[in-house]
Amino acid sequence: MKTIKLTILILSFVASVVAAEPPKEQKAKPIEMTKAMFLEKVMDYEKNPETWKYLGNKPAIIDFYAVWCGPCRVTSPILADLAAEYSDEIYVYKINIDKERELAKAFGIQSIPTFLFVPMDETPQISMGALPKEAFKEAIDTYLVKKEQKKEQ
Repeated sequence: MKTIKLTILILSFVASVVAAEPPKEQKAKPIEMTKAMFLEKVMDYEKNPETWKYLGNKPAIIDFYAVWCGPCRVTSPILADLAAEYSDEIYVYKINIDKERELAKAFGIQSIPTFLFVPMDETPQISMGALPKEAFKEAIDTYLVKKEQKKEQ
């Protein structure tokens, strides 16, 4: 009988400790994009092939990559960090060019990684090749979210 009471007491204590822990915060991650998602969330180039009209509600970085690409594997964790860091300000999308050949062709992707920086009401800018985290942050802060740059003194 004492063993049962002791077991119940321990289980109650463990349950109260687990319940008291705050829920773990979900970190934003890059979003793997298909053609259908692209047409819905970024641009419907089938309906408007001549005019860029961004459909998103916050700026975005679109990473055209392949799993076999070494430089793509280098930038992947950088983009994951940026997706978490800027989760309230930008989207980070990833497009696997081997799975989404039509999207790669539509944007003339010939080398990877290629990044499309998409501001809200301006023309997107393209960058080819791996970038360091600092270069991504500078592009995000100055071009996508337009944060004021701190002046060096």
